[in-house]
Amino acid sequence: MANPISFSAIHHLDLTVTDVDRARAFYTGILGFQVTKEMPPAVVLGRGDVVLGLVPAEAGAGDRFAEQRVGLDHLSFRVAGRADLEQAARIFDDHGVPHGEIEDTAELKILVLAFRDPDNIQLELTAPYE
Repeated sequence: MANPISFSAIHHLDLTVTDVDRARAFYTGILGFQVTKEMPPAVVLGRGDVVLGLVPAEAGAGDRFAEQRVGLDHLSFRVAGRADLEQAARIFDDHGVPHGEIEDTAELKILVLAFRDPDNIQLELTAPYE
């Protein structure tokens, strides 16, 4: 494409969740987001330059996230370094949050700690490769 649309960053991301209150507790309590706007039945959270909306799934849907379907595969948050990943793993353990091991992906020059939110949405913390 000769003249692609120009943009600088992602403005916000909305996640469809089965229980907005449960998701709000996870994203504020574990990841440190703050509620920036109540938009019943949804809520908008913010942390630094990251804006995250939590939107309720259709009532009775009983659905769970799966990366194999069309749409979001995962969402990754950047952290400063390995020490932050290690601290996050301890916090996840303290709160019973499922997570993997810190992966050294030298080919991408990043370290990755994958974890899941209450709706099974895969999230990652990513640090620069050391």
